[in-house]
Amino acid sequence: MALGHRRTERQEEFWVATAKLPGSISHVFYDALNGVLRDGGFDEFAEALCEAYYEDGGRPGIPPGTYFRMIFVGYFEGLDSQRGIAWRCSDSLSLRKFLGYGLDEKTPDHSSLTRIRQRLPLDVFEQVFAFVLSLVEVHGLLKGKTVGVDSTLLEANAAMKSIVRKDTGEDWEAYVRRLAEAEGVEIHNDDDLRKFDRKRKGKKTSNTEWESPSDPDARIMKMKKGHTHLSYKQEHVVDLETEVVLAVEVYHGNQSDADTLEDSVNTAQGHLLEAGSQAVIEEAVADKGYHKNQTLATCREQGLRTYFCEPDGPHRRWTDKPDGYEDAYRANRRRLAGERNKRLQKLRCERTERSFAHVCETGGGRRTQLRGLENNRKQADLRVAAHNLGLILRKLLGSGKPREFAGLFGLLAALFSALQAVCRRLKPLPGHHRSTSPSNSDGETSRNVPALIPALGP
Repeated sequence: MALGHRRTERQEEFWVATAKLPGSISHVFYDALNGVLRDGGFDEFAEALCEAYYEDGGRPGIPPGTYFRMIFVGYFEGLDSQRGIAWRCSDSLSLRKFLGYGLDEKTPDHSSLTRIRQRLPLDVFEQVFAFVLSLVEVHGLLKGKTVGVDSTLLEANAAMKSIVRKDTGEDWEAYVRRLAEAEGVEIHNDDDLRKFDRKRKGKKTSNTEWESPSDPDARIMKMKKGHTHLSYKQEHVVDLETEVVLAVEVYHGNQSDADTLEDSVNTAQGHLLEAGSQAVIEEAVADKGYHKNQTLATCREQGLRTYFCEPDGPHRRWTDKPDGYEDAYRANRRRLAGERNKRLQKLRCERTERSFAHVCETGGGRRTQLRGLENNRKQADLRVAAHNLGLILRKLLGSGKPREFAGLFGLLAALFSALQAVCRRLKPLPGHHRSTSPSNSDGETSRNVPALIPALGP
């Protein structure tokens, strides 16, 4: 075989037949997802929902269903930015078909995604999330009786070096230099500045004194690895029986879990009603970060049974507490001693944390690329809606993401090939009736091997 040489200049053909394209331009996963959205009337719902925010006449804009699909692609492909989503949709033939664009059509640019997000209010994104929950209800994956609540910190799209003082507007360097001048310390270079900053007493970076000028909604928080970053808090309310995320909320990073639980659970109950489900949330399972006397009493008043892990601490006194706090606390403690609590806490650790693994780690949502609380809530609603769609696809195809499906398909294809090879090499047992079909070149009688595994598609 001769050595092939790569051509730097090539005359492209004017017409390219679809049959000449390498492989298939469709993807089994995205075809099934389009089928779920089509059967549920997603495009008609999205266009009717967004029609009030567009003017009559002029050049037609990007269809709302296409915009929402592109954000779904960001979750399924693990892309964290709109630039990456726009490039991936333009480059992939299967994604072009999923969005409804031909080979000669230009897919939406990342700037178009930004304009559409700014045009549509937060209520539209919440209604899209509730509509996806209605599709989950149609497929029998919505129970909603027992929920698990947990939160995680998201790194904001702002640097700690850019924070300024709220009172004077000084950045870190100007603030430390002013303190050094007040104490009579000479600063000759940046090393002297850093040494003085490390040794000075009362050093504290507080959210009450510092803020980011580019993202004022971000809060200074210490991450799990010990680093300090500007961050947001994302909270999930998960159906522990089916793993469906009933509500996703994005809060300021310094808001405590106990203070946000009530709003998140009420939002989840509202989404169940909008989705057409008759389920009522009766039990809530959470870790010790949600254990607070006021939160326990509020849940008890609303008829919500709590399974909140109790943190270590001194003995509690009830003489200075309002009525009802002690009863709610002791009722929660009694439930923690039962066997049901052990099962529920195990499900919470498994399924609630798994939702963060899918959405934040492999779904590209660990670091936010948008600024502002409202923008991050819009993005979180669509990413978690895509996660719920993945649960429907997992029921239909056995996998909730295209790469997971590709691995499953490759495994089944390899198994099918191995079984075919074994069947071809099998020889008939002694005394077994041979068919009267013609013999092959080795003198053995050929046999028809039945299809053991159905075809899985391209």
